[in-house]
Amino acid sequence: MAFNTAEATDQLLGQGDIPPVHEVNAAGTSPFLLTSDHYGRILPRALGDLGVSESELVRHIAWDIGIAGVAERMAEMLDAHLIAQRYSRLVIDCNRAPGVASSIPVISEATAIPRNEGISDSERAARRREIFEPYHHRIDAAIDSRIHAKRPTVLVSLHSFTPVYAGVARPWHIGALYNRDRVLSQLLLKHLRAEGDLVVGDNEPYAVSDLSDYTIPVHGEARGLVNTGIEIRQDLIADQSGQRQWAERLARIFAEIEMELKPELLAG
Repeated sequence: MAFNTAEATDQLLGQGDIPPVHEVNAAGTSPFLLTSDHYGRILPRALGDLGVSESELVRHIAWDIGIAGVAERMAEMLDAHLIAQRYSRLVIDCNRAPGVASSIPVISEATAIPRNEGISDSERAARRREIFEPYHHRIDAAIDSRIHAKRPTVLVSLHSFTPVYAGVARPWHIGALYNRDRVLSQLLLKHLRAEGDLVVGDNEPYAVSDLSDYTIPVHGEARGLVNTGIEIRQDLIADQSGQRQWAERLARIFAEIEMELKPELLAG
């Protein structure tokens, strides 16, 4: 395991590194704006492998397994705009407020992240400036543009979760997550339960909060947008077949929900 112990420079991303923001269907006409905070697991070249083995870097601690394939297909099926973040959550977690311990973790579950130990304020700032901020600025800009054009906008934040956590099996196939605004999540829960073959989590396995989340509180609630979070169990979307099936199911459900939401509510 190689990682650079030299003092960080003011720049993190350099030659050979790709931009942090990935977009699909930016001109999509759907009211649903899809986001994926943990879409990718890329590491900046300057950080090496963070001192973490490859077997750990393919686990959930580094990204949301399977959600990229689901998100891309949903964007196409719904004609929706998807904004996703390509870099690993171990570099900086784009669904955490900068400065909290889990933003740049020194340990994730039981795995130590050596390259995150004792980093300087300038390196923390570089990770925020070059990865976190471009992603969230792009979401802001997309929302601004839609509001200016008087386009209805509903925020859907897509994630996946591990089948077992801390030795405890999780029974849910999918969860609808929310904090203050429950309009969309309650519609989603109704439709998911009506499927008849799903164990559905109501704010499970996680609940959205101002302390544990960033995207929904900042881009959804603070801007008055109807919103929901979605968590899909990773073993169900680990391969392309599962990703396609779940994208088709969710695209169908969201098309039905779109008809139920009142136009004035969609307009926020």
